[in-house]
Parts: sequence; structure tokens; C-alpha cells
Amino acid sequence: MTFFLFQFLAFWHIGAQESLPLNFNGPLPKVQSLRCHKMQEILKSEIDQNKRWKKLISNKKMSISIVDLHDPNQVTYAGLNDNQMMYAASLPKIAVLLAAMDAINNHEIVETDAMRKDMKLMISKSNNQATTRIIDLLGFEKIESSLRNANHKLYDETTGGGLWVGKRYASTGKRYPDPLKGLSHGATSAQVASFYYQLVFGRLINQEQSKRMLEVLKDPALTHKFVNTLKKIAPESTVYRKSGSWKTYHSDSVLVWGKDRKYILVALIDDGGGEQIIRDLVVPLESVISKSRKYSCN
Repeated sequence: MTFFLFQFLAFWHIGAQESLPLNFNGPLPKVQSLRCHKMQEILKSEIDQNKRWKKLISNKKMSISIVDLHDPNQVTYAGLNDNQMMYAASLPKIAVLLAAMDAINNHEIVETDAMRKDMKLMISKSNNQATTRIIDLLGFEKIESSLRNANHKLYDETTGGGLWVGKRYASTGKRYPDPLKGLSHGATSAQVASFYYQLVFGRLINQEQSKRMLEVLKDPALTHKFVNTLKKIAPESTVYRKSGSWKTYHSDSVLVWGKDRKYILVALIDDGGGEQIIRDLVVPLESVISKSRKYSCN
């Protein structure tokens, strides 16, 4: 069991903060080190109640990660197939966003109004042309180096891979496949969850750039999958999100931040009905979070 709590966060007084990113001092534990075995058991039990979902998990065609952020001093994590690298379509555009902000922060590229517009189009509307323009500006090596950065480790072969962008979102252009599975646009649910988790605590690049990325991710224009359900059950919550779909591959990732809801959900699915499955996952996953809070993860 690799779980441990934020043992010293009480001294940093982050519990009462509401705006993102949270002000946080000291080393940030890796999100998977916060795995709560009771939460893990509840998640598996909840998924197993649906025969279709259980089969997808068993066949490694479905990956799930959840992070409960209701108490920033005791963040908990659970996942199924969460280190399984899967094709994730447009979801890995968050990696392009990270690399662009990293390049801007390091003065490697000049930020323009057109680029800011492209970043918003890339995330909010998942615009392929805007994404390709940014990829062409950065290059695949820059995207890879940002993901492999020791402070982020959003791609790491020793933990199953992670986020990867190795092809333009266009019909032309060379491939730069990930070393593990040869995917052009890949992800593990654990590393996608880590992306949002690090944003929450202002640790993707730095506090300023984390805040800027959150603004880009905020209030998505596309309202399917997780967002479709969240608009019905949590219209008052702020949603930060990126999703993707191609053929049978459906993925979604969301950071939900509201008075009664503070969590991260990630789902990667290889199934023709994946879009509806992702919609249907929200309530059961909220139930997992709620039930797990009754138990100690020490």
C-alpha cells in the first residue's frame, strides 16, 4: 500500500481556500501515492454492478481514475486499469496546452493574440486546426520534454506511460509515436488525473501558468459525456474539462469545483457506446466518493 496523507498540510492552512489554484508550499505527493484502498474497493464494487462495465474493465477496454479533493489536507485517489495506456483522441490536447505554456514561460516562443485564441479553441471546442498550428509551432520533442519534466512526470515508461501527442490533428504529417505502445494520441487515466491534480495545487510549471491553464479549461463549449450529466446534477459547480472521441474510442476528463463537489474524474473507453457510458458514470462515481468518506484511509 503506497497511500499516505498530506501529513503537514494543516500547517499550510489550505483547507479553507476556495479559488484555484490553491496556494501550497512544500513537496506535493504523487496522486497515485494517495490511493485509498477502501475507496478502491468501493469503486470496483460499483463498476462490477454493471455487467457491461465489468466486462470492459476485465478486457482492459475501460480505464477510470477518481480524485476526491473535498479536503485538500487528505486527498484520496482510486483507479481501475489506471496505468493502462489507451488511445485517447483529442483528450491529450491538454499536453499541447502544457507544452505551449511551458514554452511561453521559458521565453522559447512569443505569445500572440492569435496563439491565445488557438489555445482556447483547442481546448474548449477541440478545434483540430488550432491544435495543429500550436503543435507545428512547438514540435513533438518540446511536447515530449514538457510531459517528461521531472517536476510533472506526465509520461513515464516505469508507470505505464501517460499523456502523449505524436501526430498533428490533421491527415498529413509524420508520426512521433509513444515508446511503449506506438500511440499517436495516448493517455493513462492516472496521468490525466495527475495533470488536473497538479493544476489544483498550482504545480504545473508554476502558480501563474497553472492559473492560466485552468482558465483555458474552464467552462467547455462542448457539453457531452461527463458535462452532459454535470449540467443536470451540478449546474452551480465550475467545470474544467477536456474530452476526445474517434471511432470506438471515447474519453473524458473533468475537474469539478463547487461548494459540495470537489473532485477529478477521468474515463477512457474503447467501446461504441462509450459516450453514453461516460454520461452514466458520473452518478456512480460520485457515490463512490461519498461512500469512501465514511472510512479512514490511514
